[in-house]
Amino acid sequence: MLTDDKRKRVLIIKPGYSETLDPDDSGVVSLGDILRTTVILHLFPSDQYHVTWLTDKKGIPLLKGNPHIHRLLSVNPFTPHLLLSEWFDIVVNFEKEPGICAVSDRIPAWRRYGFRLDPKTHSAVAYDHSDEALSFTTDSGAKRRKAKSWSEILYEMLGHKYAGQSYLLGYRPRAEVRFEVGLNHLIGKKFPLKRWPEAHWQQLHDRLSPQYSVCWQQSDNDIEGYIEWIASCRMLVTNDSLGLHIALALGMPVIALFGPTISTEVAGKNLIRITPPLDWDCIPCMKESCHEAQPCMTHISVESVYQTILQQLSGTICTP
Repeated sequence: MLTDDKRKRVLIIKPGYSETLDPDDSGVVSLGDILRTTVILHLFPSDQYHVTWLTDKKGIPLLKGNPHIHRLLSVNPFTPHLLLSEWFDIVVNFEKEPGICAVSDRIPAWRRYGFRLDPKTHSAVAYDHSDEALSFTTDSGAKRRKAKSWSEILYEMLGHKYAGQSYLLGYRPRAEVRFEVGLNHLIGKKFPLKRWPEAHWQQLHDRLSPQYSVCWQQSDNDIEGYIEWIASCRMLVTNDSLGLHIALALGMPVIALFGPTISTEVAGKNLIRITPPLDWDCIPCMKESCHEAQPCMTHISVESVYQTILQQLSGTICTP
């Protein structure tokens, strides 16, 4: 291993304030975006790189303890001054917020990836390899047509080819498996259309519970507790949400329900995707509201999810 003074210094900027591949500027921290970005850490092995990661304090539990991250910084009023006094071999900025881009551009570094600030328009523009990623935030149809996974796009932004690497979760759960099926039924306020209807979740629970140990989502306001709950389940059934990405990072079998979001954007060898059996041109719309009387997620039947679960359980456990 190279000593600290010989390893290349890398700064990754991902507080989660803007969705890297979506035109989101709400400022609401996307924990899923932070976790998904950890896939790039495979490109920076610890024996060759010293990695500093800048994130929002809400993202700390997802990254803390990650052996690929040597220094974890949270955003505060003094952080920009600290970073501007340092020097890095590589700066990777996955945030499109103009103020963050402006600071990132001024941090001394040999090589930069991701997004930078256009001084004339005061908006984010792309460094080499990131033009396509930036186009996804301005052309809603571009990402649908490409149908690439999020991980594949991130690797391309850094000039590499994705080869199936997994997310790297910092927190290491201690929970033992206690439930055969976990129902990750809640969704954040940011994108309510992603949620499968509550009545469907209840029907699914009632179908499964006579034969299997089933547990409803727990600790949704406590990241570490939430990870422990997911780890206590043999399989997770989930909306397109943070829990989906945590389960994939833990290597668990996952059945994920997609409608308004792009199912192919999520990759994982243990992932089974279920989408609405519809031929609507608008799917996936990637919008926050729906003009249909019944949004697409309501058309995923309880029976289809139930049968998929049974098929998966028959391959992992013995039916009581």
